[in-house]
Parts: sequence; structure tokens; C-alpha cells
Amino acid sequence: MSPAPSNRGRGKASRAPAKKGGARGGPSPKGSEAKAAWMKSKDAKAGRVPPRGAGTGRTGGRTPVNDRGRGPGGQDVPVRRGPKHEGLGGDQVEGRQAVRELLSAGRRPVTTLLMAEGMDSAEILDDIEALATRRRVKVEYVSRKRIDAAARTDGSQGVVALAKAIQDTPLEDLCQPTRRGRLPFLLVLDGITDPHNLGAVLRSAECAGVTGIVLPRHRSAHLSPTVAKVAAGAIEYLPMALVAGVPTALQQLGGLGVLSVGLVGEAPTSLYRLPLGDQPVALVLGSEGSGLAALTRRRCDELAAIPQHGILSSLNVATAGAIACFDVARQRTAAGH
Repeated sequence: MSPAPSNRGRGKASRAPAKKGGARGGPSPKGSEAKAAWMKSKDAKAGRVPPRGAGTGRTGGRTPVNDRGRGPGGQDVPVRRGPKHEGLGGDQVEGRQAVRELLSAGRRPVTTLLMAEGMDSAEILDDIEALATRRRVKVEYVSRKRIDAAARTDGSQGVVALAKAIQDTPLEDLCQPTRRGRLPFLLVLDGITDPHNLGAVLRSAECAGVTGIVLPRHRSAHLSPTVAKVAAGAIEYLPMALVAGVPTALQQLGGLGVLSVGLVGEAPTSLYRLPLGDQPVALVLGSEGSGLAALTRRRCDELAAIPQHGILSSLNVATAGAIACFDVARQRTAAGH
């Protein structure tokens, strides 16, 4: 005899099957009032009485699903439906490299760490387990189905972690030399909304030695699970400021002695000709489609282009950001910084 089908984790255990209408128990054709009374009686017998004031639409009387992806009595899986905060985010981290860096950096508490059962042996998984032990984070080994339910990216690689959200840093603090005495090297991102591009930019920025990121509070991607995964751990090491508007932030940077350089494809000045190795500098990147906003352009101290020698008119913003960051890094190395 085949086993009975399981409803584990679906949050529907309290939903008794409804009887079909018809000759037995069905509504009599006496109008809408009689039908409504019959439906109310049927719901009461099935244990599905809607709360007072509930509507009679498609969702009336259904078992509610809580914010962790399960109904009352179901298994408690940490599913995030989307960011409900107005900060940077970063509270859900997925992917092996990103989770390893989250644990390795140790800069914020990790509350939950899920790992899929039955994964092939890999050195990075051993590292994650060892780091979790060192940080006193309990590893929960769960089914792949549960991992997929908890994940908010297309490929979690069998590892999902929940942690305290990343706290933003005041813009003024980003304009100070680092503890190692490095001059401020900032990246200002004006309206990058694609999470893959933002994640790639952050990864390149961290590798190039950028000391801080400036993001607008609105009309911009923040630290979603996709951004965290693509950034491959960079979000753990990059201080970030959230600002109400990029043009105003550029004014503040100028007052604090930071030179702002906006990347514009049609600018007559080559980025490679600007001396950027021996002073505080902020590179400004625009959105994927329209580039820098008009007011942002006017507030930049310099506008520069990355020379191109092909037929296509522009570079992807993540690629342009990587080239620009590493050129500044080259100049700073040559200048002894």
C-alpha cells in the first residue's frame, strides 16, 4: 500500500476538504442569501470560519501564511518575502563564498545557518562548518526542498544564512583616512537598480581597495540576497553610506575635501589622464540605462571617460566600474598609497 501523501510544510493541515455542491448538501436555488448561509455553515463545519470583518473573496477562510513561509502548525522555515526595512539590508546571505566571508569577517551576528543534506564534499563547505563552530553558530542540516523554500536567489548552492542587517556609516566618516592611513577612495553609485550589476561592482570595488560606498536611499538596489551572493562576501568589508540624494552628497564630499569624478562616455577627458593617486577621490557611476543624472553631472568636480576602441557605444556599468577602480588603484600604488 502506498504511503499517504504528505502535506508537510504547506501550511494547509487545518484545511478540511470541502464537499462538492449538488443534490447532497449543495446550495438550494433560493437566491444569494440562502447560498451565503449555506457556505457559512459549511465553513464552520470544516473549521474554516473567517475572522470578523473578513472578506468573501478568493482568500476568505484560508489558513494564513506567516512571514516565515508556513501556516500555524507548519514547520518554521526562515523565508524572506522581501525587504521590509529602509536600510541597507544584507540580513539574508546565500551562496557558499558569501556565507563563508560572512562567518570569516565576524562583524555581525549570524542567527541561522541552513545547509542542504547530502551535498558532495567540498573544502569550502568544511570551511563554513569550521567557521560556524568557531563563531558558535548552529548549523541546521535540512532537505534541499527546505533550502529552496528559504532561498531568495536562483542558486543558493545549498547554503543560506540569516544575520543582523548591515548598518550604514555616516558619510562624514567615509571621508576620513582609514585605520591604516589610506586616503579615502569612495565609489558613489547613482541609481544602479540591477542587483547583479551592483553585486559585481561591489566585488570589484573591494578587490581594488575602495574604502567606502555611497548609495542613494531610493531608486537604487540595496543589499538583497542576490547582491550579497554576486558580491561574494564584499559587503562584509565595505563601509557604506545611505544618502537622501547623490547631488547633495557630492556637495558634502566637496566640502570635506574629496574630489568627485563622474564617468561619462562622451566626456572629452580620459580617466587615465587625471592624477588621482595622491588625493581623496570619489568615482561616480550612473545607472545602467541613462548614466549619470543631469544634476549629478553638474555636481561632479570632473567628468571623465574610459577610452574605447571598438564599435559599441558603451560599457556595462559593472565593467566600467571595475576598470575605473583599478586604474585609481594603480595610480595610488604608484604614488605610494
